[in-house]
Amino acid sequence: MLAPVAAAEREALPAKERILLTAYALFYQEGIRATGIDRVIAESGVTKVTFYRHYPSKNELIRAFLAYRHEHWLAWFTAALQRHGGASTGLAALVPTLAEWLGSADYRGCAFINTVVELGGSLPDAVDIAREHKAAMTLAIAALLPDTPSRLADAQAAAQAVDGAIVRAQIDAAPDDALNALARLLAGLGN
Repeated sequence: MLAPVAAAEREALPAKERILLTAYALFYQEGIRATGIDRVIAESGVTKVTFYRHYPSKNELIRAFLAYRHEHWLAWFTAALQRHGGASTGLAALVPTLAEWLGSADYRGCAFINTVVELGGSLPDAVDIAREHKAAMTLAIAALLPDTPSRLADAQAAAQAVDGAIVRAQIDAAPDDALNALARLLAGLGN
């Protein structure tokens, strides 16, 4: 799914990409505040000078991490929705799509929700990026629905239910309860 690039593959990449992919794996699995720049530098195999040439601050690296996550997660999400029926199955495509992600071994919740909770107002750009990501997710959900006057409102309700399932699955030991509750909520939207 969204598995990080293996260490051996990262070593062959240019320094800037190695840094980003190392930060991607560490930020997502261990948290942004818990991951120091020195660790990113050490695990990406670059010098401090090289690191700061590409990312003048940790905030720049956080922005790059979120942009990378957005691009790759949204591509996976839209492709998975299509694999599970897309518009022909409507909102029902959301449950098996999320089951792929929520049940994966490296699942640690939504990187955007986690970042906003972790950083809050200390990095307003991160909140803006998270809003843009959630808006794009909502539009992908809207594409599953017929073109009616309530399409966007229904997509927004479904997106909120998806976010709730994401958080619930992160708290529970298994995603089953979150997915069952999501299916029930989506059925109530008149899918």
